[in-house]
Amino acid sequence: MSIVVLDTDVCSAILRERLTSDQAARLANQTYAVSFVTVGELTKWSRLRTWGPQRMLDYARFWDRVIILPYSPAVAVTWGDVQARAQVRGRPRPSNDTWIAACCLVRGLPLATLNVRDFQDLADHDGLDLFF
Repeated sequence: MSIVVLDTDVCSAILRERLTSDQAARLANQTYAVSFVTVGELTKWSRLRTWGPQRMLDYARFWDRVIILPYSPAVAVTWGDVQARAQVRGRPRPSNDTWIAACCLVRGLPLATLNVRDFQDLADHDGLDLFF
């Protein structure tokens, strides 16, 4: 089993059971990881939608299945480098996407995302490995 970092959109698709069969097959037998940013984004998402008890239980069980990648000084430096390079080449990236990418880059892990366009520039210029 290898580790793959899930972008927030992939987590959402898993929680809502909306992955395609091809996507689910690709993720089968992978160990899931998420960045600290995804924890925050999903927490906000769950609170805004005022889920009921069963949905919150499913959400809590989801966290039992994933590794949470923490903030670190190396992630912060990588974030700053990636942000600066993107801005210099005229392609500034959203902060949260860049934090997620930095978590992947520091650890050499691939990112599973349904928003490939949002991360393609980071794959092309910074070596981010895209899983989908």
